[in-house]
Amino acid sequence: MTDIVCISPIDGSELARRPAASAAAIDAALAGARKAQAAWAAVPIAERSKAVLAFLDAMLAMNQEIVPELAQQMGRPVRYGGEFRGFEERVRYCVDIAEEALAPVVPTPKEGFRRLIKRTPVGIVFVVAPWNYPYLTAVNTIAPALIAGNAVILKHAAQTILVGERFQAAMDKAGLPKGLFTNLVLSHEDTSRILASGAVNHVNFTGSVAGGKAIEKAAAGTFTSLGLELGGKDPAYVRADANVEFAIENLVDGAFYNSGQCCCGIERIYVHESHYDRFVDGFVALTKQYKLGNPLDEASTLGPMANVRFADWVRKQTAEAIAKGAVAHIDPKDHPADKAGTAYLAPQVLTNVDHTMSVMMEESFGPVVGIMKVKDDEEAVRLMNDSPYGLTASIWTQDIATAEALGDRVETGTVFMNRCDYLDPALAWTGVKDTGRGASLSVIGYHMLTRPKSFHLREIA
Repeated sequence: MTDIVCISPIDGSELARRPAASAAAIDAALAGARKAQAAWAAVPIAERSKAVLAFLDAMLAMNQEIVPELAQQMGRPVRYGGEFRGFEERVRYCVDIAEEALAPVVPTPKEGFRRLIKRTPVGIVFVVAPWNYPYLTAVNTIAPALIAGNAVILKHAAQTILVGERFQAAMDKAGLPKGLFTNLVLSHEDTSRILASGAVNHVNFTGSVAGGKAIEKAAAGTFTSLGLELGGKDPAYVRADANVEFAIENLVDGAFYNSGQCCCGIERIYVHESHYDRFVDGFVALTKQYKLGNPLDEASTLGPMANVRFADWVRKQTAEAIAKGAVAHIDPKDHPADKAGTAYLAPQVLTNVDHTMSVMMEESFGPVVGIMKVKDDEEAVRLMNDSPYGLTASIWTQDIATAEALGDRVETGTVFMNRCDYLDPALAWTGVKDTGRGASLSVIGYHMLTRPKSFHLREIA
């Protein structure tokens, strides 16, 4: 039997080991989910919402235990307090809009007929969750899926294997029907077999482009619907009319929070030539204030990356850029914890970069950012679009009309003005190009987890 192991990035020790579910356990979970879902779909939305709020309360009650546990699993410093502020915001918003989002669509009345389109649950929703924001990313689908009347199977990443157990404990405490939610410890092979079997109706996956392709391939021919949030190389553009100090403060945080391991983290910045020198100086000065260290230490503002191989990739990208002429502004020696062969990696700011360099074109998912000078909006838009990805893009300006007009031209899923790295639950979370397909959150997120069923009812005398 395969074991799924979590290696802590803090010291490379084994933190948790769990046996992968047996074939019999997987079959039982799928059968139980199908049975539970049939009954759950008949429960009123208000009652389903109440159960999800009970799950939320149970999860929030564990926060003090979860924060250090999360630091041990994936390295985020405990000083930031976990993920439950956004977690709670998203769950409560899902509940608030549920009745409206799931209400039947009624066309213009037609005499002698009752016509409507109901939103019915798809059935079993399979959530394949990532390690970087293991609570937030999973709940984006889990909460609305349950409220919409579906059953949920959760497969969490090996790096955050304990998170799945927390979800299960909270669901059990909330008293959800047996089988309606099941956390399964699965290997990649088990995941592929579930998809290939056609036993689930929708899969939501957050991860790499390669992982998304594997999911799509495994599900081929089953007609299982897919929600895929994959890679990103999110850009920011600081216009000539920007509040430069405000942009610096927020973009440094957007680039380096969570050690840069954010789906919508800032990975490349384009600055109008009139502000370039001032921006770089301020950006570098603020970056130098980070303290890299053990995430269990309250003084640490930057923890290790989740895995040594992730840090090695960023080191490789940085070295390639420098070899091509990029200028590195942070001396790793100022961060004693930064050592080759470990997951600890100092933040890095690169200038004199261009799009021939991997660090400006391929996802880094780490604490490195490149900054380029641009002469105008046209050059900025061209460079922002010169990417295989499109999750978010941020525009830093005082002109909201111009931000919207430029946003219309940027190939991305979300356009921000004067902010970055945030998911608004009222807006669809989606991407274009190699970033994926589908959407979560908002009313549209509910639509992804239901199917339309039309009723054409004719009255006769």
